[in-house]
Amino acid sequence: MALTFKINGQTHEVDADPTTPLLWILRDHLGFTGTKFGCGIAQCGACTVHLDGTAARSCQVAASDAAGLEITTIEGLSPDGSHPLQKAWVDLNVPQCGYCQAGMIMAAAAMLKATPKPTDADIDTYVDNLCRCGTYQRIRAAIHQAAGQAPAAPKKAKA
Repeated sequence: MALTFKINGQTHEVDADPTTPLLWILRDHLGFTGTKFGCGIAQCGACTVHLDGTAARSCQVAASDAAGLEITTIEGLSPDGSHPLQKAWVDLNVPQCGYCQAGMIMAAAAMLKATPKPTDADIDTYVDNLCRCGTYQRIRAAIHQAAGQAPAAPKKAKA
């Protein structure tokens, strides 16, 4: 079945089963490999993309449900890496292995659109992707930097 997608501002037609997860349409059919497969059950967030500006786990979105929506992948967020989040990620040396980082950035970008000056609690709530390397403090600092905020002061340990 032919499905039409608008991805990163360009229209693509794909002949695929309508129940195919969007993740595999992006990666295998169209070559948008910045979107990663992590868990396949929408828990880790490595596959996060934007559907009409909202963060979505593409491993659990059927191709037929995404057809006709505006889809943005990490490749379309900023092709030259000039998005404030991408710059902050580099400035603060956020990734270790980097596997989850595209999904993290996409989740953070959707959050910043809705919440331009997030608190740590906002970040913890809306950017709930998993990072096996545990770079959460640097991720949080990079999001604050991209939002034009100083990172929150570290919490003092209880005595």
